[in-house]
Amino acid sequence: MLASNAFARAAKVNTTTCGWETRVQRRVLRAGAVFIDRFQPSSPCAFAPAASRFTPVRTYAQVSSNWVNQKVAMSNLEKDKYINYQRIEDNLAVVRRRLNRPLTLSEKIVYGHLDNAENQDIVRGQSYLRLRPDRVACQDATAQMALLQFISAGLPSVAVPTTVHCDHLIEAQIGGVKDLARAIDINKEVYDFLASACAKYNIGFWKPGSGIIHQIILENYAFPGGLMIGTDSHTPNAGGLGMVAIGVGGADAVDVMADIPWELKCPKVIGVNLRGKLSGWTSPKDVILKVAGILTVKGGTGAIVEYFGPGVDSISCTGMGTICNMGAEIGATTSLFPFNYRMADYLKATKRGDIASLAESFSHNLRADENAHYDQIIEIDLNTLEPHINGPFTPDLATPLSKFKDAVVTNGWPADLKVGLIGSCTNSSYEDMARSASLAKQAAEHGIKAKSQFTITPGSEQIRATIERDGQMDILTKAGGVVLANACGPCIGQWDRKDVNKGEKNSIITSYNRNFTGRNDANPATHAFVASPEIVTAMTFAGDLTFNPITDTLIGADGKPFRFNDPNGNELPPRGYDPGVDTYRAPPADRSQVSVSVSPSSNRLQLLEPFKPWNGKDITDIPVLIKVKGKCTTDHISMAGPWLKYRGHLDNISNNMLIGAVNSENGAVNSIKNLFTGEYGAVPDVARNYKAKDVQWVVVGDENYGEGSSREHAALEVRHLNGVAVVVKSFARIHETNLKKQGMLPLTFANPADYDRIDPTDRVDIVGLTEFNPEKPLTLRLHKQDGKTVDISVNHTFNQGQIEWFKAGSALNKMAQSAN
Repeated sequence: MLASNAFARAAKVNTTTCGWETRVQRRVLRAGAVFIDRFQPSSPCAFAPAASRFTPVRTYAQVSSNWVNQKVAMSNLEKDKYINYQRIEDNLAVVRRRLNRPLTLSEKIVYGHLDNAENQDIVRGQSYLRLRPDRVACQDATAQMALLQFISAGLPSVAVPTTVHCDHLIEAQIGGVKDLARAIDINKEVYDFLASACAKYNIGFWKPGSGIIHQIILENYAFPGGLMIGTDSHTPNAGGLGMVAIGVGGADAVDVMADIPWELKCPKVIGVNLRGKLSGWTSPKDVILKVAGILTVKGGTGAIVEYFGPGVDSISCTGMGTICNMGAEIGATTSLFPFNYRMADYLKATKRGDIASLAESFSHNLRADENAHYDQIIEIDLNTLEPHINGPFTPDLATPLSKFKDAVVTNGWPADLKVGLIGSCTNSSYEDMARSASLAKQAAEHGIKAKSQFTITPGSEQIRATIERDGQMDILTKAGGVVLANACGPCIGQWDRKDVNKGEKNSIITSYNRNFTGRNDANPATHAFVASPEIVTAMTFAGDLTFNPITDTLIGADGKPFRFNDPNGNELPPRGYDPGVDTYRAPPADRSQVSVSVSPSSNRLQLLEPFKPWNGKDITDIPVLIKVKGKCTTDHISMAGPWLKYRGHLDNISNNMLIGAVNSENGAVNSIKNLFTGEYGAVPDVARNYKAKDVQWVVVGDENYGEGSSREHAALEVRHLNGVAVVVKSFARIHETNLKKQGMLPLTFANPADYDRIDPTDRVDIVGLTEFNPEKPLTLRLHKQDGKTVDISVNHTFNQGQIEWFKAGSALNKMAQSAN
């Protein structure tokens, strides 16, 4: 049992790999019947085995290294599913012997989940690891396609603990209660399908109104040292509890649900050394806003971002979750923090003290080894870090608050702030709401209400009920705020916005994570900025983007100026969490009588038909459907918002394929030339015309193609409408994998400048498929309108198993073949 949060000062550590001043927590633990003092630092270069580096403190020998008999449930909702630290310990014994070097924290967790540690090739950035995740999480928009694929596999039950969370299909219109009721009504067919499929296949089901998937996971399922995959790009939120949590497409989730080892290219590791301490207006959100500005939207691709250093202990567990959540915007595979007392406190507050105790006993594997090597290290001094505001139109355009006013004026961004929005999966913790409410209370004391529209999105029913009980909700609503449903809402474009017309230039500021063009309200002229909930709240009272709450004043009702004091608030509710309404449905003990049906006439759900296998020949004489210019996210390829209702119906949702992408030929959106008719039409219409003629086609794209969400529909739609290849300068990780899973060819230019050699009117051959092998480039042969032929070398990242997916027509086809 944890008994003390006192700190003991440690000596300075200097090594070739890392050097910083660290603090060591001195705590009293119980191990069996023995009370012991033990180091619990967050720094990877300062840990118990290196005790000689520190001022002497009582240490101990490990009481037991056998976790087989320590049965601690993964979750209070899954009492028969246990945390398997023994597997990690056993795997790491093999990995240490083979690699003979110190390991980072992420390496310990990832390698600890290897399917075959003895024979697995392990080279960062090169090897494909075969892993055994502990659990799977799906949100309702992506769960539809994932479950449809799982059903087609013909298995009776999922192989690992799995949950489905209804959070994406609730549109923000009026307010939480009415919006939820409307969503339950119009989405009844989908919710019934998800509920019955979950009951049939032994999956936990979180009803509409329960909250956002990532908050529910943090409250109930995340645990230090675990490995989870989730069908949402912000799954890394669970890294705030020391879990390697990775966003994937539905086909990857199906593999794990079907007891097939999950493949992941061995990640590189980026270290972020946090020094100093958060204070004042600076929040955890500002850490990731700063990191996004350093690494950009693709700087983390192929890497896990691992935070360490003495500054870690100044960040709450939910604050760490915020940082890991938005790590998706830098393309990182995931992000995580080392286990510390802030995590233990959160686990105890959410009634999981047994997990905290188990993690304490396993803490040597829940932090990096001394002298662990990072591929890159970023240094951040929390003492001097100031609040940041990122955007517009991209989450990596980072501007310090002190310089933001000048940026607004210089760039001609609309200074009039129309709406401020706090909450979402990134920033909806008790601490976030408490700190925002502290500012609203100050404004109320001076007779001021919000000048901009103000919305609040609780992250879960538990958060909503707790802030209602403790008064923060009352403070925020009296200030002019509107509480939305416990759901994603405007963050993913589920916002029926009425205050501006489409095309009208305006500004909003959110505590969300993503701000691509048209992301929140489908208006390409909306300038969306991302900041901490505290900054969003303060600016909402000013109604002006040029307002700096640290230096500027507002005029109170008495006509006198006042300046906000620093925001404040408890990280955990002093009276404990109020669970609110019970919104969880466990699968029944007897699932034999549960039936799952999909109506053939439904426009929301559609059973899947297998894609055609490869014909064994090189691809010849196919058109370029579209040559995309500039940023092309999964929002551009498969928009969310009103299209979410078709996520379970592949043919219907394919009508939004690439309608947001810019055509390089004419600079227009959703307007491409049909090479057979010579007429211009919508991208999906031209693709359907080609498909009707049994003509395959190729897409050409720019840098970091497919960044953004994990939605596999961005790959499925292209495959469904007869696409065969996507050729780009570079891919975002999840989208590249999703394309492979659906039997597509994701290819990259060996020379990125070759993008400019392709004309939209070219006819294309893909040469070398008859000798398709790992690491062997293919050739893109361009047939120009003047009769000339140009050969371009293109690379791929297929391994042999993934090549078999292509040959079979998809990974699901290959799974079916293997089962026969």
